[in-house]
Amino acid sequence: MLQTMRLVILVCLILRTEAPIPDACLLSNTKRPKEYSDITVICSTEHIEVRIYLCSVYEASYNESLMVLNNQFNRPECFGTADWSANPPLLKFTFPLNEIAISSCQNNFKIFSQVGTGMFLDFSDVQFVNISGTITSVNPTVGTITYRQQVLYSFSCLYPMQYILDNTQLAVSGASLAIKDTDGSFISTLSIELYEDDKYEDILNMPQTGLPPQTRIFVAVKATDLTDRFNVLLVRCYASTYPYPTPSAHYDLFEGCRHEPRTKLDLNGESQEAHFSFEAFRFVEHKNLVVSTFYLHCVARLCEVSLCSSLKPDCGPLIRMWKREAQYTPNSATVTSPAIRVGKLSTGVTVRYIIHEQLQRPCGGCNGL
Repeated sequence: MLQTMRLVILVCLILRTEAPIPDACLLSNTKRPKEYSDITVICSTEHIEVRIYLCSVYEASYNESLMVLNNQFNRPECFGTADWSANPPLLKFTFPLNEIAISSCQNNFKIFSQVGTGMFLDFSDVQFVNISGTITSVNPTVGTITYRQQVLYSFSCLYPMQYILDNTQLAVSGASLAIKDTDGSFISTLSIELYEDDKYEDILNMPQTGLPPQTRIFVAVKATDLTDRFNVLLVRCYASTYPYPTPSAHYDLFEGCRHEPRTKLDLNGESQEAHFSFEAFRFVEHKNLVVSTFYLHCVARLCEVSLCSSLKPDCGPLIRMWKREAQYTPNSATVTSPAIRVGKLSTGVTVRYIIHEQLQRPCGGCNGL
């Protein structure tokens, strides 16, 4: 059946090549041998569009039906569309920025990491997504030899991947490459849960009177609906008394190699969940309050599975000076926890401590008591 389809397609292509050169090309200065300037690539926030001068394709004895993405001539979506209203006439190939569209025509999708340059000069480690492919001519000649030269155009688009947060700005252009639901965004996939056990099974029940200080709280930051190409990498987590991220007073639990002494980072960049734990504390500014209430804010980014380990900071004994990392930019995705309430030490504990001090105090002039 597949062989029959190929034969039918090739027969149709051969018949269509016998059409005369269109009038729009007869007087066009692009009816000439192919030049490097014949191709224009538009790397937009929603799609990639490749435009080719159509008259130079006709000059090479081909037409729009014989030019295809990556030799995928069995897929109708991999052929271009002729725009005869343009001056000069153009052959346009357009596909949206989602993994299905990119892979269906066998375009190359490559993620790599490098030290920032240009506008990213201050960044120590930047991940990029490179999408590339070729538009080639299909030779309809049936026989042993041909006099037609192959026509080939190459294209590529480069996007900074660390801004994969949503799909509405240039800075976040690759969202649908990571999110299964292409209408979603990275931030919309993130959630944060608080647990009371190290197996991350029992949701933490937050009493109105607050948790006792030093209660260990287990935190999971999860991403749902991601493709299996990506994991979640926590960049920073901090606590503040505000229910939204703010540059005001806060307390860092971890950032890079700096860890609060009682915070343990257990899982990071190894799956689509990240785990850490810390001991409950109170903000000093709440010293006159019965319950101290604060929120966790965690900054997360996506990392391509094979590159996640290289994006973690080097926290060895000889920690080198790192430049500012790209994921710390304001465009990072931040997720906030439910309110965390921590109560005061109970009166009973305080009383026992005072009695203990009195028992240890030397008793001068106690008359033998």
